[in-house]
Parts: sequence; C-alpha cells; structure tokens
Amino acid sequence: MKSLWFFDDVNLFKVLCPHKFKAFKTDHDFDAYKKQDYIYFEEDSANKVYLIEKGKVKIGYYSEDGNEVIKAILTRGEIFGETAILGEEKREEFAQSVDNNTSICPVGVNTMHNLMRDNQTFSLKIYKVIGFRLKKLERRLQLLLFKDAKTRLIEFLDELCSEYGYDCDETGDKIINHPYTQKDIASLIGTSRPTLNILLNELKEENVIKFTRKEIRIYHKTA
Repeated sequence: MKSLWFFDDVNLFKVLCPHKFKAFKTDHDFDAYKKQDYIYFEEDSANKVYLIEKGKVKIGYYSEDGNEVIKAILTRGEIFGETAILGEEKREEFAQSVDNNTSICPVGVNTMHNLMRDNQTFSLKIYKVIGFRLKKLERRLQLLLFKDAKTRLIEFLDELCSEYGYDCDETGDKIINHPYTQKDIASLIGTSRPTLNILLNELKEENVIKFTRKEIRIYHKTA
C-alpha cells in the first residue's frame, strides 16, 4: 500500500529553507518555540510558510463544540502553512509546537514565490508537498468516516512502517522507530489514548506487534 501519511522521505528543510540560498542567507532568522506555544491561530493572517528545523508541530482546528481536531503532526524537515502560497489570506487551522525545543524556519510568501520562480526544483517540491498533503487529508477522512478504530490503527501502523520501518534480517519482522507519542497516535487516528492502549494491547496479545515507547515491532507473518 502506498503511504499517504507522509511526504516522500525527503527532508524539505534541507532542500527548501532560504538560508540554503545565497541571496537570502544574510537576513534569514529562525524562531524557537516551547511545548504548547502557538505558531499561528485560526483566522491569523496567512503571510508566511514554515519549515521545521527540529521538533514537532501539531496542525488542527477546533470544532463547533470546542473539541480539538488534529489534522497532522509534523516533524523535522516538513513544511506547513503552505496554502498561503496558493492565495489563502486567513488561516483555517492552528499550528502548535509539541516539543520544548522546536525550531522553525519562517519564509515570507513573497520570498517563497521568488524562490519558486527562480528555481524549478524548488517549485516542484512545493507543489508536490501540497498535493501529497491533500491526499493524506483525504485518506484520513476516509478512514475516520468508514473504518473502526482498530482498522484505523492497523492502517496507520502500516504507514508508519513505510516511513520509519526497516527489516529485521534474522526474523523478517518490521521494526519501526518513530517520533510519535501515544497521545500523538491517538489524535491522528481519531480515538482516545485509553482506547489506543487497549487496541495496542489487543494486537500484542494477538502476536501482531510488540511495542515500547519509541519502537514498534510488527511480527513477520508466516504461512
């Protein structure tokens, strides 16, 4: 199954950050955020695009009844706020730091447009990430609407495996070293943390997985 939960294993920060481009290097700064700091709120002016140098950022919005809805949790090398490039004037979501030492590379929309105009590779990467982000969101909505929580978890683990997994040569098991907390995973698959714990333990008892805080082993299936 082709992964739609992540971009394409490309560190966009390394490719796209303006400090890599000589003309923008001298007057380019980074912003530091602590855990739960907001980078922007819903209805804020959309005049920048952001690249994550380190840390994690949560993207989401609040429903009419005040519940937080998580659209994505992004990590080092990923981009957010990219719809400003397409002409979005006001934010339709919030962006919040998840880690205590998050470093963000902010890029003005005009600067981004200039870079895209002058660099074809840069421009293609930007449009590619926007396309993949839309596909990811569509996929998440399909799972949330039509699949039960356990199925959503299994499919999410499959996507994690595509992004962070590697083969264990001796056993054929898949090992996933990932940056997400259980709270992150619960938010992304649209369930509660207690329910996630129950589901993870069910999969463990069924000899499907073994898990620790930062590592998940998916057991090799035998015929």
